[in-house]
Amino acid sequence: MRTIDKRLSAKLAPVLVKRAPTLTLAFDARCKSRLAATLDNGEEVALVMPRGTVLADGDMLVADDGGFVRVVAAEEDVLIVRAPSVRMLTRAAYHLGNRHTPVEVGADYLKLEADPVLEDMLKRLGVVVARESQPFQPETGAYGGGHRHGHDETFSEDYALAQKVFDEHHGHDHSHDHDHSSCGHDHDHGHHHHGHAHR
Repeated sequence: MRTIDKRLSAKLAPVLVKRAPTLTLAFDARCKSRLAATLDNGEEVALVMPRGTVLADGDMLVADDGGFVRVVAAEEDVLIVRAPSVRMLTRAAYHLGNRHTPVEVGADYLKLEADPVLEDMLKRLGVVVARESQPFQPETGAYGGGHRHGHDETFSEDYALAQKVFDEHHGHDHSHDHDHSSCGHDHDHGHHHHGHAHR
C-alpha cells in the first residue's frame, strides 16, 4: 500500500495533473492528518500528512513512490446563504463566526455544512437559505497552520490580548469555554452561550 505524505507547492505540468489519479474527500476527511483512503481508481492508500494540514480541491499530493495524486473536494450537504443586502449577509457571517462554524465565503454567499439548528437561526436572521449538494471549502488559516480553530501560540496571544481589552472596557469576566476541536464541529449548537459574570 502506498503512503501519501507530501503536498506539492510547485505547479505541475497540466499533463501530469490530468494523468494523476484522484482522491475525492469530504471536508472533514480533508483535515485529518492520518487517514486510510481509497483513490477513485480503487487503490487503497494511507494518507499521512503533517498535523494541521487542510487539503483543498486541486491540491497535488506525492506518494512515497514519487507518484502524484490530485485531491478533489467531494460534494456534500451544505447550506447556501444569500441575502438582499450586504449588511444582512455580514450579520449572518458574524453569528456563524460567533459559533465557530467553518464557513466558505463567496462574493455574494456564505456556505456551511448542513445543520438544522444553524439553518433555523439563519432563517430567523432573515437571510435566504438553500440546501444543496456541493464541494465545501471553508476559510482556513486564520489561526495559522491551516487549523480551523487551532490554539497555536499567536492565536493564544491574540486571544489573551483581546480578552484583556474586553475586560478593561466592559469590566466583566468572559468565560470562553468552547470545545476547540481541530476539525469538524463537536459543538452543542442547541444551548451555546458565553458566560458573562458581572463583578
